Amino acid sequence: MTGDRGAPMSYLTLEPGTPVFASDGGEVGRVAHVLADPEVDIFDGLVVDARGGGHRFVDAPLVDRIEAGGVTLTLDVAAVKGLPEPSENPAEMSADPDDTAEGDLTRKLRRAWDLISGNY
Repeated sequence: MTGDRGAPMSYLTLEPGTPVFASDGGEVGRVAHVLADPEVDIFDGLVVDARGGGHRFVDAPLVDRIEAGGVTLTLDVAAVKGLPEPSENPAEMSADPDDTAEGDLTRKLRRAWDLISGNY
């Protein structure tokens, strides 16, 4: 799907400061960091320097498009405000041993925190 913000781009070329837009068109912040493992071509998500202050973690499945003029999310402005903040010790959620989603999110939030705090 092609958006109205220019040519599609790869997460590998995404620069800090790129605008991030909600699905309803509102700008919600700027890219602070890209979480990825380029050696195995895995995009984990973005750390967004959110409008109104603070950082928010956007998991990769919530990124709709990456284009020359910005990143568009699958979430509207209100939902973006509810995204988790990266932290050194993200809140642990109880999980079934077969459920790895919470473990993956916790790992990503820690990695995001490491990027923000310079501990990488």
